[in-house]
Amino acid sequence: MVALVAVVTICTAVTGAYRINLTPSEPLGLWRIIPLHRPAAVDDLLFICPPETAAMRAARARGYLRSGSCPGGVAPLIKTVIAVVGQHVEIGVSVSVDGRGVSSSSLALRDGKGRPLTPFPSGIVPPGYIFLHSAFPSSYDSRYFGPVPASGILGLAQEVFTYVP
Repeated sequence: MVALVAVVTICTAVTGAYRINLTPSEPLGLWRIIPLHRPAAVDDLLFICPPETAAMRAARARGYLRSGSCPGGVAPLIKTVIAVVGQHVEIGVSVSVDGRGVSSSSLALRDGKGRPLTPFPSGIVPPGYIFLHSAFPSSYDSRYFGPVPASGILGLAQEVFTYVP
C-alpha cells in the first residue's frame, strides 16, 4: 500500500508541474514549475530541458544526467541563469560575466571519476540562448557545455518541500 501511494504521488507530481530534485545542484525534494511568461533573466532559477547535442549525449553516457522526460530521455536541469543574449562570458580558472566574477564558479579539470573535463570556450551568449550555473562545486553546467537554447525552458523553479543534506 505504501509503495502504491508513493508511485501515485510521484506520477501526480510529475504530471502536475511538480518535479522531485534528487541532484545536489539545488536542495533535494519537491519543486514546482512556474510558467515563465517573459524572457529568462539573470538570476532566474529554472527547470530546463537540455538540448540533444553531442555534449549532452556524452554527459548522459558519463552519468552526469539522470533519466527523464526531456528529449534524449534525460531529466530537466535545475540551474540559475547567469548570462543572457549579448553578455560576454569569460571562462578561465572561474567564470566572469561582462567582467564581473561569478561566485562559486571555479572549474574542475576532472570529474569525480578522474575523467578530463573540457571547459566551454569564452564568448558572447547568442540570441535565443542562456548561460546556466549552479554553485554546487561538481555541477555540470554551462561552464562545460556552453549556452543552451531558451526554447528548452520549462519554467521557473519554486521550492515546495526541500532540504539540504
